[in-house]
Amino acid sequence: MKSFEFYNPTKIVFGEGKTSEIGAFTAPMAKKVMLIYGKQSIKKNGIYDKVVKSLEEAGISFVECSGVKSNPVLSFVKKGIQLFRNENLDGIVAVGGGSVIDTAKAIAAGVYYEGDVWDFFLNKAKVEKAPPITVVLTLAATGSEMNSGGVITNESTLQKYNLHGELLFPKVSILDPVNTYTVPLNYSMYGAVDAIIHLLETYFNGRAEYTPIQDSLVEGLVKNIMEAAAGIIRKSDDYNSRAVMMWAASLALNGLTPSGAGAAGFPMHMIEHALSAIYDIPHGAGLSIVAPAWMRYAAEKDYSKFAQFADKVFGIKNADEALAASQGIKALEDWFRSIYVPVRLQDVNIPLDDIPKIAENARGLARRWGMKGEYKREIIENILRIAAA
Repeated sequence: MKSFEFYNPTKIVFGEGKTSEIGAFTAPMAKKVMLIYGKQSIKKNGIYDKVVKSLEEAGISFVECSGVKSNPVLSFVKKGIQLFRNENLDGIVAVGGGSVIDTAKAIAAGVYYEGDVWDFFLNKAKVEKAPPITVVLTLAATGSEMNSGGVITNESTLQKYNLHGELLFPKVSILDPVNTYTVPLNYSMYGAVDAIIHLLETYFNGRAEYTPIQDSLVEGLVKNIMEAAAGIIRKSDDYNSRAVMMWAASLALNGLTPSGAGAAGFPMHMIEHALSAIYDIPHGAGLSIVAPAWMRYAAEKDYSKFAQFADKVFGIKNADEALAASQGIKALEDWFRSIYVPVRLQDVNIPLDDIPKIAENARGLARRWGMKGEYKREIIENILRIAAA
């Protein structure tokens, strides 16, 4: 196990009916906030009314900033920054999933910064001041409600990059599983995929050789997510399944599971970001395509961890590690199919002739994330071809 520091200051308020407490938790930090959300779904399902009532009862005024899309974009962030400044706001309440929360973080990073907010995504600036963010989560997927990072697409350059900063941790995140009852089935399953791949990035790429605690956490959470997904498919308003999915997704990227596993790249996300940046497909859909292909590529360098995954998650036991690894990867891909998510580039109508263009886009993130030596363009192209086979 490697040395590590674990720090997570986000207060989690979990349970049915907790949405009505967002005002009370926000009031000590801010009195005039930006209320940021996606489109109209929170108004149709009643979450908007609960949040507004709670804010008003706590004496908090707000200015709405709506219209965040599922792959959030830089132009919207810049408009949000200007709105925050023009209205002299002092906090942000984000109601939504990862796209809304990531947008809130980017706006928070930019409101007190005199330069271009994209500087944070290019590592040209550090977040030194930011307004407080509180969250009402409506989609279990990215874990953004309990971490300090966010991802935004620059539409003009087709770069889907991330920023991070300690000041961007949400101060309080309300996790009410009931808020996810009306999430469309496909997006619920995309969220399950996203959470699983967050867990597997470090599981397969961490540099520490002895990680029994981390491995057990990951393997257990993956199985929890798979079981919860099955429950949601059977009954969309099954509270226990929604609760497990929501908390598991938060734990998948709050810094706990990789602590001690050593530094790790995120190659599956690196390649997927190119897909969703260029084609605007859902992030989870891109991951369900990329992950099995990357696993088939990576397993050939060392079958042992992939064989362990096959055993611990799918109960596949085989003395031949190469065969066990192959069977485990196929089992995961088959599970993806069973929850109705795509597993091939063709499933989302991505032309195979575009593979070189996708690989070149991904190379930009490989350079930024310190993986340019390991993931040359021809290797990324090979992984993408596996995703088309």
